[in-house]
Amino acid sequence: MEETRSVTPRSTAARAAPSAPSPVNDPMELAKAVLDAAWSKNGFNTRLLDVGRLVSYTDLFVILTGRSDRHVVAIADAIEAAMKERGQTPMGVEGRQAGTWVLLDYGSVVVHVFDQPTRDFYDLERLWSDATPVPVEEPAWVKEFERMEAGLDASWGP
Repeated sequence: MEETRSVTPRSTAARAAPSAPSPVNDPMELAKAVLDAAWSKNGFNTRLLDVGRLVSYTDLFVILTGRSDRHVVAIADAIEAAMKERGQTPMGVEGRQAGTWVLLDYGSVVVHVFDQPTRDFYDLERLWSDATPVPVEEPAWVKEFERMEAGLDASWGP
């Protein structure tokens, strides 16, 4: 004679769907999160400009430099991943394919990640010289990386 077993299905009603993180609404908080992500990939030569009184489409520009097209894209990817974890997706992304200037538009914060020749050519700091610079303190490892990139460290390179 075969033994029959009764199987009781588990209730799915008690399971709650995971909640999505709430987006960051404060431009300065969003900019800080962007900077932390960029610095984690050694984005350097950081500038933060308050353009809110000059334009209506954003409050802050974050401007950073990467050492190559791959580095620029890696910085942009890190920013995008960190913002996604915080519930922020960019309204637009431009320049990822070329990798010389990637723009990430988060509404109240627009991020510009350049390679050095492209940053020198477009010179956004001069173009937006009427904007109010917001002081930022790069972490020590980013400052050291920037010094090495500028050739100021005799122990680095040939």
